[in-house]
Amino acid sequence: MLIKPHITERASILSEKGAYVFVASERATKRDIAHAVKELYNVTPVKVNVISVPSKRRIGRRGIRGVRPGFKKAIIFLKPGEKIDLG
Repeated sequence: MLIKPHITERASILSEKGAYVFVASERATKRDIAHAVKELYNVTPVKVNVISVPSKRRIGRRGIRGVRPGFKKAIIFLKPGEKIDLG
Protein backbone atom coordinates (compact mmCIF):
# COMPACT_ATOMS: atom_id res chain seq x y z
CA MET A 1 0.00 0.00 0.00
CA LEU A 2 2.91 2.36 0.68
CA ILE A 3 5.06 3.04 -2.38
CA LYS A 4 7.85 5.25 -1.03
CA PRO A 5 8.55 8.05 1.45
CA HIS A 6 7.74 11.51 0.08
CA ILE A 7 10.86 13.55 0.90
CA THR A 8 10.30 17.31 0.73
CA GLU A 9 11.16 20.28 2.89
CA ARG A 10 7.70 20.26 4.44
CA ALA A 11 7.89 16.50 5.05
CA SER A 12 11.18 16.88 6.91
CA ILE A 13 9.64 19.56 9.14
CA LEU A 14 6.68 17.26 9.82
CA SER A 15 8.97 14.33 10.67
CA GLU A 16 10.51 16.39 13.48
CA LYS A 17 6.99 16.71 14.92
CA GLY A 18 6.25 12.98 14.67
CA ALA A 19 4.39 12.92 11.32
CA TYR A 20 5.71 11.14 8.23
CA VAL A 21 4.66 11.54 4.59
CA PHE A 22 4.46 8.64 2.13
CA VAL A 23 3.27 8.14 -1.44
CA ALA A 24 0.50 5.54 -1.27
CA SER A 25 -1.34 3.38 -3.77
CA GLU A 26 -4.32 5.08 -5.44
CA ARG A 27 -6.65 2.38 -4.07
CA ALA A 28 -5.30 2.42 -0.51
CA THR A 29 -7.64 3.45 2.30
CA LYS A 30 -6.67 5.01 5.61
CA ARG A 31 -7.00 1.65 7.35
CA ASP A 32 -4.84 -0.08 4.72
CA ILE A 33 -2.14 2.57 5.12
CA ALA A 34 -2.22 2.39 8.93
CA HIS A 35 -1.94 -1.41 8.81
CA ALA A 36 0.99 -1.24 6.36
CA VAL A 37 2.88 1.25 8.55
CA LYS A 38 2.32 -0.92 11.62
CA GLU A 39 3.66 -4.03 9.84
CA LEU A 40 6.61 -2.41 8.02
CA TYR A 41 7.95 -0.10 10.72
CA ASN A 42 6.60 -1.63 13.99
CA VAL A 43 5.04 1.66 15.14
CA THR A 44 1.43 2.51 15.95
CA PRO A 45 -0.14 5.31 13.89
CA VAL A 46 -2.50 7.59 15.81
CA LYS A 47 -3.98 9.35 12.78
CA VAL A 48 -3.71 9.08 8.98
CA ASN A 49 -4.53 11.94 6.61
CA VAL A 50 -4.85 11.19 2.88
CA ILE A 51 -4.46 13.74 0.09
CA SER A 52 -5.09 13.03 -3.60
CA VAL A 53 -2.66 15.20 -5.56
CA PRO A 54 -4.14 15.85 -9.03
CA SER A 55 -2.23 15.38 -12.28
CA LYS A 56 -0.98 18.53 -13.99
CA ARG A 57 -0.13 19.53 -17.52
CA ARG A 58 3.44 20.58 -18.13
CA ILE A 59 5.62 21.82 -20.96
CA GLY A 60 9.04 20.23 -21.16
CA ARG A 61 12.11 21.08 -23.18
CA ARG A 62 11.53 22.19 -26.76
CA GLY A 63 7.85 22.82 -26.06
CA ILE A 64 6.93 19.16 -25.72
CA ARG A 65 3.69 18.91 -23.81
CA GLY A 66 3.13 16.22 -21.26
CA VAL A 67 1.33 15.32 -18.08
CA ARG A 68 2.81 14.93 -14.62
CA PRO A 69 0.81 12.07 -13.12
CA GLY A 70 -1.19 12.52 -9.95
CA PHE A 71 -0.65 10.44 -6.82
CA LYS A 72 -2.03 9.80 -3.36
CA LYS A 73 -0.11 11.21 -0.41
CA ALA A 74 -0.52 9.88 3.14
CA ILE A 75 0.51 11.78 6.28
CA ILE A 76 0.95 9.40 9.21
CA PHE A 77 0.96 10.74 12.78
CA LEU A 78 2.68 8.55 15.37
CA LYS A 79 2.47 8.30 19.15
CA PRO A 80 4.81 10.70 20.97
CA GLY A 81 8.27 9.17 21.32
CA GLU A 82 8.00 6.81 18.31
CA LYS A 83 10.07 7.36 15.19
CA ILE A 84 10.49 5.87 11.72
CA ASP A 85 14.03 5.61 10.36
CA LEU A 86 13.81 6.55 6.67
CA GLY A 87 17.59 6.69 6.14
